[in-house]
Amino acid sequence: MKTNPGVLHIVLIITLAILMGLAKPDPDPLQDYCVANTKVPQSIYLNGAPCINPTQVIASHFTTSVLAKPGNTKANIFGFNVTLTNIVNLPGLNTMGLTMARVDIEANGLVPPHSHPRASEVTICLQGTILVGFVDTSNRLFTQQLRTGDSFVFPKALIHFLYNIDSKAPALAVSALSSQNPGAQLASVATFASKPSIPDQVLRKAFQINSQDVARIRTNLGG
Repeated sequence: MKTNPGVLHIVLIITLAILMGLAKPDPDPLQDYCVANTKVPQSIYLNGAPCINPTQVIASHFTTSVLAKPGNTKANIFGFNVTLTNIVNLPGLNTMGLTMARVDIEANGLVPPHSHPRASEVTICLQGTILVGFVDTSNRLFTQQLRTGDSFVFPKALIHFLYNIDSKAPALAVSALSSQNPGAQLASVATFASKPSIPDQVLRKAFQINSQDVARIRTNLGG
């Protein structure tokens, strides 16, 4: 029995549409809001947090001042700090599928190459001059120099960076990410400071370096 090519194409299109619908970063909420209940010990594990009673929701659940305070850029060797909103400091975020972040970068500081496995990101430069960029799966690099008011989008899960090219003044940016829990993985730290360590022979071959280089990089990154 022959299959009509037109019918087959329609089936393929419908299947593709369904699969694309399943690929959303976070599930859509089933109510206006689901303010996170972070005070009750979690006895069951959900994809998010349980909701408080909607009748107990107030305006302060949807506001926070956490992004108003500069972060400590001296806490790491790269000279940056990321302050995130989350369901603890902004419980109204729960199930909304987004996160906000304040990014402080000291003079010549760097947010090193990293990725967010569950989110796309848009960054707005609020102060200073920031060189940003990402690498796609064809190893093509896209870079842009951002000045105050400029924005840049980093596609979901792709490796990207932010570098303050000013050697004297700090830089400040704010980012929005398309997931309640975007995740963040620094490429260098994940590779050289994992617990337990990736075998030396793997790193030597992958990066075409010797054992002394592996040990030095691990030490520098706290591995």
